[in-house]
Amino acid sequence: MKFDVVNTENTKVADIELDDSVFGAEVRHHLFWEVVKMQLANRRRGTHSTKTVSEVRGSGKKPYKQKGTGRARHGSNRAMNMRGGGIVFGPKPRDYSYKLPRKMVRAALRSALSLRAGEEKLHIVKDWAPKAPSTKDAVAVLSNFEAEKALVVGTADERFLGLSIRNLPRAKFLPAEALNVYDILKYDHLFITEGAIAGINERFQTEPSRRELALKQQEAV
Repeated sequence: MKFDVVNTENTKVADIELDDSVFGAEVRHHLFWEVVKMQLANRRRGTHSTKTVSEVRGSGKKPYKQKGTGRARHGSNRAMNMRGGGIVFGPKPRDYSYKLPRKMVRAALRSALSLRAGEEKLHIVKDWAPKAPSTKDAVAVLSNFEAEKALVVGTADERFLGLSIRNLPRAKFLPAEALNVYDILKYDHLFITEGAIAGINERFQTEPSRRELALKQQEAV
């Protein structure tokens, strides 16, 4: 599929050929739920901890005698039904992270890119390479596209662009290698620099099936 390449003033300057399997794929919303859930779970630190009866500070002495007081029977001030006592089945440190199949994650990324392309909220920008960090210039560029919430994807070498975006509360810069489903969906507009689009286009192409590979081998023979 052909896609417009624009400059920082939102004026078309060229065309680029994008892979249909990456930017024109079927949008599969159920994959968004699966992958975003995984990403958020992997970010959890899991350091929560409550104290059990054996860990609560205090004496294990029986608070008062068993009989004759007219009160309920208690064996310790640290029991879970006493004020300041231990917690039963409370949270303990644990690892929440897990992995989904690689093909599922890649399919979700293709769906997210295709969603933004279909909504006309994907912008491939040429010559967005500031010579020095400038938040003011970054705001001016984003205003040309009427993009209040924007994810800007570039290469690792585009350091000044990243520094220009860094101080904007409703925008974020990511190197192409860190592109993910959660950030694509979080921001309304997706900007990709011309230097990063080729790598993304090639990286997320649909992998040929075994049957297709076998047919190619037969043709080669």
